[in-house]
Amino acid sequence: MHIVGLTGGIGSGKSTVAKLFTKLGIHSVDMDDVARWVVAPGEPALDLIAQHFKHPNILLASGELNRPLLRELIFKEPSQKAWLETLLHPLIRQRTHEALTTAPRHTHNAHYALLVSPLLFEKKIAVEASIAIDVTPTTQIQRASLRDSNTPEQIQRIMASQFGRDTRNAKADFIIDNNRSLINTQAQVNALHHQLFHHFK
Repeated sequence: MHIVGLTGGIGSGKSTVAKLFTKLGIHSVDMDDVARWVVAPGEPALDLIAQHFKHPNILLASGELNRPLLRELIFKEPSQKAWLETLLHPLIRQRTHEALTTAPRHTHNAHYALLVSPLLFEKKIAVEASIAIDVTPTTQIQRASLRDSNTPEQIQRIMASQFGRDTRNAKADFIIDNNRSLINTQAQVNALHHQLFHHFK
C-alpha cells in the first residue's frame, strides 16, 4: 500500500478533507487520533504522564487525560514538551504503522492510504506523496476557536510551532485550497483522488 501524507496547520480542515477521501474508499489514519489512543485510560503512557507532571487536574474525573491543560503546560515549558515527545513519538509511530497496515477490506483496491499529520514536514515523516491544505491564518484561528476550547492566543502559539503557510505549501506535492465552500473542496479532492489512483495503479 502506498502512503500519501495529508497535512495542514491547526484549524485548516484536515479531518474534513480526510473524510472526503474516506468517502471515496481511501483508508485514512490520523496521527492526532493515534496520539489520543496511546494516552487513553489503561495505557502505560497515561500513568507516566500523570506521575511526571504531578498536576492535580492532569487527569479528568473520567480518568482521561486533560488535553487542554497538558497543551498549556508544555507550550509554556519547552523542556516539558521535549520530555513528552520523547515518551510518545515512538509509541505513536508504532501504532500508526499498525493502523496503516490493517486497512479495512473495502479499501484494499484503492492503491494508496492517507496518513494525516499536522507535523508531516516538521517531523520529516516519510511518505510517497504529500498534500497540504491551504487556508489563511485568520481562517485557522476562527475554525480552531469554534472547534476547541483554546483561546486565540493559544492557537497562535500552536501555529508558531508549525511551519508557516508558504513553507508548507512549497514542500507539498499537491495543495488543496480549503478557504472556500465544502463543495469546492470536494471537487478538488475528487480530482486529486483520480490523479493519485492512476499514479499508484
